[in-house]
Amino acid sequence: MKIEVLTLFPEFVEQVVKVGIPRKAVEVGALSLSARDIRNYSDGADRRVDDRPYGGGPGMVMEPGPLADAIAAAKTAIGNAKVVALSPQGLPMTQALVKQLAVEPALVLVCGRYEGLDERVTPLIDFEVSLGDFVLSGGELAAMALVDAVSRWLPGVLGHEGSAEADSFSAGLLDHPHYTRPPSWRGEAVPDVLLSGDHAKIARWRLKQALGATFLKRPDLLEELELSRPHAELLKEFLHERSGEKN
Repeated sequence: MKIEVLTLFPEFVEQVVKVGIPRKAVEVGALSLSARDIRNYSDGADRRVDDRPYGGGPGMVMEPGPLADAIAAAKTAIGNAKVVALSPQGLPMTQALVKQLAVEPALVLVCGRYEGLDERVTPLIDFEVSLGDFVLSGGELAAMALVDAVSRWLPGVLGHEGSAEADSFSAGLLDHPHYTRPPSWRGEAVPDVLLSGDHAKIARWRLKQALGATFLKRPDLLEELELSRPHAELLKEFLHERSGEKN
């Protein structure tokens, strides 16, 4: 996958591929990332790309000219690409959306600043994506989060091909608890089922814990799912066991 990030702070954005999974994605050839400075497309000697909003009001608005030219240059460099603007008004950055974007051959990520983008540039943008219902100083952190999340779905990047599918939200549920060595730590033991070697029982336990964690921490996610009867029974079993632990 090729990604071009349009930003006023290219050095900042480039840090995302210097560590962790995005770095590995670059090393194995699954990802190529470039950060393009929008100021390079300004007509002014001062490289200015913003101005005061028509109609008055606080803040500044990013001019359409430099943005349009930067988008055109990015698409020329990496070919046919979806153009995604990072904005608090966009679609929520869900695991399903990330998985959908990961199959694209190329992406152009537009990082806004100030009060946002001039509305006349929106026809050049395919859609907007939001990190959450809050406002950041710019789209760079959201773009970096998207690059990291997408990297996990690229072929050959994760050590285990099923790791991304097992992540939280991939099946609409939160992840199950994880344990590693030692088997006992500060009086707390690893659940016996995980030491049993019985893969069917382990899978059932993990699903039950995922259902329970989602019920306790993010019940809104369960409201969006139609639980099968076996899943509903597992959740009931989880709640019964939890009630017993408290009594």
